[in-house]
Amino acid sequence: MTDGWKWRQPDGSATPAYPPPSGGPPAPPGGGVSPASSPWWSDALSDPWRDPRTPAAVVVPIPPADPAVAPEPVVDPDAPAPRRLGPVLLVSLVTALLAGTLGGGLGYALAVRGGIGSGGELGAPASGAPALANRPADSLAGVAERLLPSVVTVQVSGGGGFSVGSGFVATADGYVITNDHVVEATARSGSATVVFSDGTTASAKVVGKDPESDIAVIKVGRGGLVPVEFGDSEAIAVGDPVLAIGSPLALANTVTAGIVSALDRTIQAGEPGGQVRYYAAIQTDAAVNQGNSGGPLVDSAGRVVGVNSVIKSLAPDDQQAGNIGLAFAIPINQAKRVTRDIIDTGRARRTVIGATVTDAARTGGSGVRLSSVSDGGPAAGAGLRAGDVVLKIDGHPLAEATDLIALVRKYAPGAVVTVEYRRGNSNQKASVTLAADAK
Repeated sequence: MTDGWKWRQPDGSATPAYPPPSGGPPAPPGGGVSPASSPWWSDALSDPWRDPRTPAAVVVPIPPADPAVAPEPVVDPDAPAPRRLGPVLLVSLVTALLAGTLGGGLGYALAVRGGIGSGGELGAPASGAPALANRPADSLAGVAERLLPSVVTVQVSGGGGFSVGSGFVATADGYVITNDHVVEATARSGSATVVFSDGTTASAKVVGKDPESDIAVIKVGRGGLVPVEFGDSEAIAVGDPVLAIGSPLALANTVTAGIVSALDRTIQAGEPGGQVRYYAAIQTDAAVNQGNSGGPLVDSAGRVVGVNSVIKSLAPDDQQAGNIGLAFAIPINQAKRVTRDIIDTGRARRTVIGATVTDAARTGGSGVRLSSVSDGGPAAGAGLRAGDVVLKIDGHPLAEATDLIALVRKYAPGAVVTVEYRRGNSNQKASVTLAADAK
């Protein structure tokens, strides 16, 4: 190592390592070595390690490029890696396939449901689709389907007018039950037209009618009919589901549903000055309107339990009357008995107790007072006398004279009923065997 001052020539002579440049700066005053003549300062302006005021830099010399050798690629470790297109294309392809499949499926479903498509029959059912006829027999649809062929629309012309009611087939050879007030206009012509559920028509003749019970029987000139199945009106209970079937407001094949709202609702119906009708009705909230008269009231098993007859309305007249959930049907047990009498004899027997009654007892209590008792009649035979107050018949309480008449008409002649009555201050019971009137 040498500091540049005592370096010797190869021949051994001691000479300065760096001869002072000509024209250099003068020597410092007081002697010493001039910076320009010192090897330490001769390159101070370009030597960063000797002059702290100069900018620092390390310069690496670049060797000359060899054209035969390819330069090594320079990779920046912090630079993001290039994206591969393979996975991107695969995901795009799968997404497109799924979107196409889903879109095609939705389009097909909408086309089928909305009736959109090219070719083919519109609305054709799918293979194996259940038909309406396959409803369970005990469902409302099953009951309606079974009963509709047996329900008819009754059209009557007469008296300068035209009326529409309902009826139902009672026998396979053509007897049809309806209301007396439906065929009332046939008094002169004695005929009517029956329209079946399939739209076919047939002429019908009035066989007989009972104005007081509002039951009539007509005969259709056509055989092979499907009669209804009769139920037991004494076996139904409040709350049981029922269907009303008929032609309300001339709308044929109409079915409405409801429940039994009350039993033995005594009815006194009829136009002022006209025929007065009495019966202990089945009350229902099934929608019943004009034109339902004479149609069947059906239980959940499809058995007829009543004949729809009247409605209660707030309207001032019959032309404006409409359903408000209060409809009344004649019990089928009574209707069957009257129908059988009419078919067999041409007239119906009327059940009587053999006494006349006044309005509700004016003694401050319930019941109806017997104003007279027929000699030899059912009431007299059971020991009842004029002045007795009848409180109940077979457990049904009485409040008005109508109650006693309607409840007695409900039973067949020969039926035995229990009568609870009050005589003076004591209550008593008697068994009364009802009879048919002498007419």
